[in-house]
Amino acid sequence: MRTTDESPDRGTDDGPTSLQSFAVLLRRMNGEFNRIAHEFAQAQGLHPTDMQALVAILDADRGEGDHAMTPGRLREQLNLTSGAVTACLDRLERAGHIRRVRDSGDRRVVHLHYAAAAKHVARDFFRPLAAGTEAARRQFADDELRVVIRFLQAMNEELAQLRRTGPGA
Repeated sequence: MRTTDESPDRGTDDGPTSLQSFAVLLRRMNGEFNRIAHEFAQAQGLHPTDMQALVAILDADRGEGDHAMTPGRLREQLNLTSGAVTACLDRLERAGHIRRVRDSGDRRVVHLHYAAAAKHVARDFFRPLAAGTEAARRQFADDELRVVIRFLQAMNEELAQLRRTGPGA
């Protein structure tokens, strides 16, 4: 395994592992993901912010967050006002995408969950993306995929840190 000092391309502006190459590929992938998410949002009559909220709620439901998603956590994660979060959740609930559940121990706390029927709609829509992801995954050995996962985890940690401190910090 190479370290950062051993990579011959790391210092160049145009090598395959250069910062520029990573930036272009990440922007291209992000653009494609955004295009697909926008198509889903349009098909469902949703706003782009609604999609961000749905993803956050889905990830929390899957245990990828610290704990259950609440309107307050969603507000912080999406950097929205309380009123904007309420309007977003109202739209998502009316459309059948989420359900609000009061905490049994503290009725003031509301947990947000992705509705089961909506998960099926999303799964059907995103099935081609899942198939494409699986086709790309099959092109790599497990040890290569572990490196990709480490990179993506590190990238997500850096982006979360940037969000906490601000881009100019």
